[in-house]
Amino acid sequence: MNPTAKANAPVKLRRGRLNDLPAHVKTPKYRREDLKPGIVHIGLGNFHRAHQAWYIHQLMQQGVAKDWAIIGAGVRAYDAAMRERLLAQDCLTTLIELDPSGTSAEVIGPMIGYLPIESDNSSLIRQMAEPAIRIVSLTVTEGGYYLDANSSEFDIHHEEILRDAQNPDHPGTAFGAIVAALARRRSAGLKPFTVLSCDNLQSNGAILRNCVVGLAGLSDPGLADWIDRYGAFPNSMVDCIVPATTDQVVEQAMELGINDLAPVTHENFRQWVIEDNFCGDRPPFENVGVTITKNVHAYEVMKLRILNGGHQLLANVGEILSAPTISSCMQDPDISEFFQKVQVEEIVPLVQAVPGASPVDYLALVKRRFSNTAIHDTTRRVAFDGSSRHPGFLLPSLRDAINAGTPISGLALSQALWCRMCTGLREDGTEISPNDPIWNELKGAALAAHEGAQAWIGKANLYGEIGHDERFAAEFKVWLDEIVKNGSRAAIRRYLA
Repeated sequence: MNPTAKANAPVKLRRGRLNDLPAHVKTPKYRREDLKPGIVHIGLGNFHRAHQAWYIHQLMQQGVAKDWAIIGAGVRAYDAAMRERLLAQDCLTTLIELDPSGTSAEVIGPMIGYLPIESDNSSLIRQMAEPAIRIVSLTVTEGGYYLDANSSEFDIHHEEILRDAQNPDHPGTAFGAIVAALARRRSAGLKPFTVLSCDNLQSNGAILRNCVVGLAGLSDPGLADWIDRYGAFPNSMVDCIVPATTDQVVEQAMELGINDLAPVTHENFRQWVIEDNFCGDRPPFENVGVTITKNVHAYEVMKLRILNGGHQLLANVGEILSAPTISSCMQDPDISEFFQKVQVEEIVPLVQAVPGASPVDYLALVKRRFSNTAIHDTTRRVAFDGSSRHPGFLLPSLRDAINAGTPISGLALSQALWCRMCTGLREDGTEISPNDPIWNELKGAALAAHEGAQAWIGKANLYGEIGHDERFAAEFKVWLDEIVKNGSRAAIRRYLA
């Protein structure tokens, strides 16, 4: 059967109907009734299902890791919709790999349950306290770690954190639930579980440790010491381009013969690097291509600065110039040459090599991945939450370049383009809908920056000390003036010239 040919009667995705799926769809070889939980994953969205869950699925396909099944969890009200969709199909997921040479589909089944969404997280706490749970992993986005904007340290004064500290047995946050579960395990004489961040944050394990230990210390210093001494928070680096699911993706699954309420599309590339730092046993991740290492830092820096930083180079100007997807940005000569020049001259020279890959080689790989026209990764999705992504992905390169005295003109232009995007209008006059948790604050600063650049770069919650660097301030002003006067494309062409 041709995978792209429309099936006459798509098969409803359920455990009892896996054998009814078309022959071209890969399905689990293992019996799902044999699976036992070993992982709780908080913040279960598309990326987790296309990445971490896929690795566990591959181990199960090899006949191992059957006691490492995943229990899904969420701590926000909007997680309830995903829970409902997945439970309706026995927590099975269709993964659709998109490649210019063809499309393929695979159904994975390592997830065996999804906990109720509750304001006090009682079900989540009980599940994590179970002895069988040895890993709790998270994808709660870069902005979900309660970091102080100025210091980048755990914000113990955040209202949600203070609430959890005052109500440790009825927490509302993921971190509060983790602390409560660890408290129960200590009382029961159990070891802690390993807490594994899968978010795009440099030193994400160290950040996560500070969050959990810091929150525990607000209500029970003894518990905080126990977690810090016996717990484990490995740093990790994750990589796979996973677009949002749209109605078109659901229809694509139908055309492949699968009636899936929540299919996931992804590119034909995955990478996962995990620090060798677990407080208990773990799945044999290395058997399915995961890199287990003592030094995740170099991998993190390469990926976050070249790939994630590169995404921000493209997405902001793409929004301004109405380029709908990342691949369409790469097809635009001005935008793609801007991306290339900033990377080669200002970002890549400050990135160290990792075993098996130089920064130049990695940039070439990223360019091929971004140019994949089968991946409809929208500029809007990639540009979302710039107030977290620019400080995490682009500003570290700018800070290092300032300190090293190396070129910063393209990085300054990238910040002027972000500022221009946050005015809320594209250059064709259409509106850019709010696309950041602090959108109104950003929009106000972007409009005020036309009268004075410090209205934007002086925002301490974004730029910190960088905003007061004279060289950066001068470059930023030049580019913002050029954008306001002649437009973003003219500014890019001036930079390229």
